[in-house]
Amino acid sequence: DSGGIMSVLNVAFYGSDETASNIAKKGDSRDVVSYVFKETKDEKVRILSLLRPLKHPESIRPLLSVLNVSRVGFVEVKQIDASLGEVLVAMKCSEIQDGIAVINPDSGEWVDPDQVRVLFKQANLNWKILEDVPEAHQIREELFSLGQSEDESDELVVPLDQKFNVQGIGVVGIGYVQSGKIKKHDQIEIMPGRKPGVVRSLQVMDDDVNEASSGDRVGVALRGVGEDDIGKGTMIVTKDSEALVEMSSTVSKLKEAPFQRRRVVIGDIIHASTNMQFKVGRVIAIQGSMISIEWESPLVVRKDGYEVVILVQLDAVPMRIIGTITETDSA
Repeated sequence: DSGGIMSVLNVAFYGSDETASNIAKKGDSRDVVSYVFKETKDEKVRILSLLRPLKHPESIRPLLSVLNVSRVGFVEVKQIDASLGEVLVAMKCSEIQDGIAVINPDSGEWVDPDQVRVLFKQANLNWKILEDVPEAHQIREELFSLGQSEDESDELVVPLDQKFNVQGIGVVGIGYVQSGKIKKHDQIEIMPGRKPGVVRSLQVMDDDVNEASSGDRVGVALRGVGEDDIGKGTMIVTKDSEALVEMSSTVSKLKEAPFQRRRVVIGDIIHASTNMQFKVGRVIAIQGSMISIEWESPLVVRKDGYEVVILVQLDAVPMRIIGTITETDSA
């Protein structure tokens, strides 16, 4: 254990591998590539974790997964196109209020900075827009300073996005600590389903640790939990926690996304992205701005309404994001 205080800032990064690699060191890669920069300053360890979704615009899910766990955004503008518009809307709907945009067209190409400013304004994103690419250390400082706000709930919620079985250790779930702290030997529950278990050990950045906190990417070895009990979109909470609720059908207020011209109608198939879940549902009623959705498997949401639930229609190209739902109740 480093002994010092460690804080991690996850950044939703939309741009080239080259730019990301310049700012931080490239790490593991699945449908999301992570780049990590770590430094120690006055006994404190600061970590910048850039999360870069792959396969956009072909696939929207990696982008949404990144937005589920990031607090700050970074967009490298190579050209102005529909997929950039969708990314900005996704950032806005995910409430990534703070971010940096860098205009960096490929050599021989040109991007109109005024057009970029207009696009950000239309997406209601009040970010810093830079016409020259700053030095890597300047970008890092800027991102760290944007990530200062700490106003999170202290209830433990760890959405998982991967799992495997390790010989001699058992089932390990991997995810980001969204809020609260998780400690070795904690009694926990897996949602949906409230299956009980115990934290056997924890790993952060390949080191064994006694606890992990908000922002950390953590590997949690679990005792008493079967491999089928966890997977992408399941969540670890403290035993008897009331932080999360499971809902088979919901009634919520729909806030429409910027640029979205399509109107949702009864019978539409819709996906919800939150906490690493990607749930499919059907719209069963619409009344004014209230929308009722029946979910194929229960949607797990925070009781305190702290997180964002993004609604997506996969066939609504080029703009798949319908909007967000808030004030969600069980229908």
